[in-house]
Amino acid sequence: MRRDIEFRTEDGVLLRGWHYAAGPATVVMAHGFSAVKEMHLDDFAEVFAAAGLSALVFDHRGFGASGGTPRGEADPMRQIRDYRDAITFALTLPGTDPARIGAWGSSYSGGHVLALAAIDRRVKCAVSQVPLTSGSRNIRRTVRADLLPGMRRLFDADRAARFTGAAPAMLPVVGIDPAAPVALASADAHAWFTATAAARAPAWLNAVTLRSIEMYGEYEPAAQIARISPTPLLMLVAENDVVAMSDLAFEAYESALEPKKLVVLKGGHFDAYTGPGFAVASAAARDWFRTHLAPEFPPARSA
Repeated sequence: MRRDIEFRTEDGVLLRGWHYAAGPATVVMAHGFSAVKEMHLDDFAEVFAAAGLSALVFDHRGFGASGGTPRGEADPMRQIRDYRDAITFALTLPGTDPARIGAWGSSYSGGHVLALAAIDRRVKCAVSQVPLTSGSRNIRRTVRADLLPGMRRLFDADRAARFTGAAPAMLPVVGIDPAAPVALASADAHAWFTATAAARAPAWLNAVTLRSIEMYGEYEPAAQIARISPTPLLMLVAENDVVAMSDLAFEAYESALEPKKLVVLKGGHFDAYTGPGFAVASAAARDWFRTHLAPEFPPARSA
C-alpha cells in the first residue's frame, strides 16, 4: 500500500516521503517543528488509507529524508510553499481527484495548514492538530521577559555573521537543562522527541538553526484563519498544551468562520500521537476528511 516518493519543489529542492494509494481523495501531510515523518505520521496515514483516503506524507526540506540546505532550518513560509508543491505533485499521481484534496498538519504544520487553507483553494478540507497559532505570543509565554532582549541580540549577531558567509548558528531542539537555550523548552517536548527518535526515527537530529527561532517568533498563522471559509476546518486542540498554547488555539478557533468543528483532546501536546489520544485524533480527522472529501462512503466505525 505504501511506496516511497520524491518530487522537486519549484525552487529545485528534492523532497521525499511516502504515498499511500487508497482512493481518489488525497490528504497531504507533513510533521511539526523539526520532526520527521517516522514520528507517527505513518500511523495517521494508515488510518486514513484504511478508510479509503490516499495520503501523501513528506519530510520538510532540511529534515529527515528530504534535501535542502541549510539542514535544520524550519522556515514556515518555505514549508507552506512546499505543501503547495506537494499538492501539485499529488495531482500528477494516477487516480487523484483534484476536487478531493485535503491538508493535515500537526503542531508547527498545524499552523501551516491554517495558512495554506486560507490561500490555496485546491485544499477542499483541512485538519489542524494541536496547532501553533501565534509565534510571537507563544514565545512570550515560554521565554522569560528579561531574556528576550538577549535573544534579539543573538538573532542580530547571527544575521551579521551569515552576511559575511558564516554558517548559521545552531541550537538544540530539546534539552534537559532548564537554563540552557533550546527551541522547545518543555519537559514533555524533551521526553517525546528523545523517546520517539530512539524508538522509530533515527533520522531526527536534535538541532535547528537559530534563525528558525527568529522566524518562529514572526509567524502568525491565526491571522489568516477567517479566510479559510468556505473550506471545512477541523481543529484538534489539547486541553493542557504547553507547547502550542491551548488558549491561543481556542481563541483562533473562535475567529474561524463556518464550516468548522473543534475537538478537545485530553492531555498535552504530544498525547495526540500515541495511545488513547491518537485514537481520538486520528478518528476525528478520518471522519472529517471522509465527510467532506468522500461522502459516498458510510461513516467509519471507531476502533
